[in-house]
Amino acid sequence: MATRAVHDFWNHESCGEVYARGGSVREQLAAQARTRYELEPYLAPFARFTEARGAAVLEIGVGMGADHLQFAEQHPRRLVGLDLTTRALAHTRNRLVLEGHAPRLLQADAERLPFPDASFDLVFSWGVLHHTADVAGAIREVHRVLVPGGRARVMLYHRNSWTVDMLWLRYAVAAGRPWRSRRAVVGERLESPGTQAFTRAEAERLFAPFAHAAVRPQLAFTDLLEGAAGQRHRGPVLAAARRIWPRRWIRRGGARRGFNLLIEARK
Repeated sequence: MATRAVHDFWNHESCGEVYARGGSVREQLAAQARTRYELEPYLAPFARFTEARGAAVLEIGVGMGADHLQFAEQHPRRLVGLDLTTRALAHTRNRLVLEGHAPRLLQADAERLPFPDASFDLVFSWGVLHHTADVAGAIREVHRVLVPGGRARVMLYHRNSWTVDMLWLRYAVAAGRPWRSRRAVVGERLESPGTQAFTRAEAERLFAPFAHAAVRPQLAFTDLLEGAAGQRHRGPVLAAARRIWPRRWIRRGGARRGFNLLIEARK
């Protein structure tokens, strides 16, 4: 996977930008954040933003900056955000400046974090690290920059999920190529080129360098065909699927096949 291709995909439209509606920039950013937390009500309880108070915090992949603002409002001792794209950094800078904060934002690659060892108490990354070519290397970097006892809170995509089931049915079975692997379909069709998704066991192995790691699947709005489906998934087939999708049945199926793997690890 070329880093440039990933950069270009997300620099065209940041994740969640479709929800930034309204007149002024502030109204657009507020609309995006409101929709984000409505669609993902489990995000804030997982992030536990209040624990940033007085801590050194790094967010990898700031996106539209909604979570970064939540961290900033807790007045951490140090807060740094990084992203691969200038577009995301601009959104995040605008959001924080509008709310009276002085952001510290860097354009950098998660596989090569530009910080010394033991720099942060908390590293947070929501739906970002699976877009890197070397996910294991990026997680080793998270481990490296944490202080002893520091915590990582990370969301990765789950391959054994309803969302990936949909992709496989659409782009393998319906395309007459049912032999295609779920891994290949995710890499080619989900989001940026080369996106990866992991089983729960694979995620546990990725976080093996940590003293402790808890991994749990979370049913996501994508599993329920709610919210926008992203840059690559628009059109009449998707609209028809939304009308017939068995959301009640999927909810009853529980979170074990949820698209989000929520991982909390301690160094």
